[in-house]
Amino acid sequence: MKTEPESGASQLIAVVGAGVMGVGIATLALVRGLPVILVDVDDTRLSEAHTRIAAELRMAQLMGRLADDEAAGALTTTTAIADVAPATVVIEATTEDLAVKAKVFAEISAVVAPGTPLVSNTSSIPVDELAAFARRPEDVVGTHFMNPPYLIRTVEVIRGVRTGEHTMASLSGALAALGQDPVVVRDTPGFVTSRVLHPMINGAARVVEQGTATAEDVDALMENCLGHRTGPLRTADLIGIDNLVDSLQVLYDRTGDEGCRPCDLLLEKVRLGHHGRKSGRGFYEYTN
Repeated sequence: MKTEPESGASQLIAVVGAGVMGVGIATLALVRGLPVILVDVDDTRLSEAHTRIAAELRMAQLMGRLADDEAAGALTTTTAIADVAPATVVIEATTEDLAVKAKVFAEISAVVAPGTPLVSNTSSIPVDELAAFARRPEDVVGTHFMNPPYLIRTVEVIRGVRTGEHTMASLSGALAALGQDPVVVRDTPGFVTSRVLHPMINGAARVVEQGTATAEDVDALMENCLGHRTGPLRTADLIGIDNLVDSLQVLYDRTGDEGCRPCDLLLEKVRLGHHGRKSGRGFYEYTN
């Protein structure tokens, strides 16, 4: 386990999963001066996470989220799930796969103290499904941070039918320490943001697939005519097209909505490894 200097912050945030969102959530906590335990099964990914987080912290400084005279929180990386035991909140940010998340919730609920919020950053899987795999379902709650979390201050919070009052109160304290503004919604597949946004992105990709317009034209119309800050296909690249397809499949399986069935163009991009910004190519190409 590699550890950097300790922090005296009252919150200790554990993040399970060192992918795009795991790194983003860890960066958010570090920007707020909070200590972070980042867990992943892959040592190589953890090593890469140190580099990516350092770059994100520099970006946070450039964007005014971290002043030059402010100290970032301390980062610990580990492959041992037992190391999350002292955390005041554990945020699961693994791939959008029920089996993977179920294993994580079974493991973390076995090592943390009762009453510790067990938070899933799922984009589409109902929280109560995940709660079934935890020792104490009342400790399980959902969040959906947007990317990058240190720039987007509003977070979707999903209260499952078994989520306890203590969990909601503890999570509220953690989100306040993270500088996030929560909006609490009901537990249902996709919640609000994914249920609205992901079918829209799927529809935009289908328009490109059918040859009606280019990705650039679709985004230009949505940005300049409808006032979207970022077009749907640039957003797909930011989310990660592989993550988007996983989320759409979850939504399709649970709702039967044909608008959520991933279109062939998205599936082809995943097959080719064109996952968006993180791979250097998606609907657009990225040099950095």
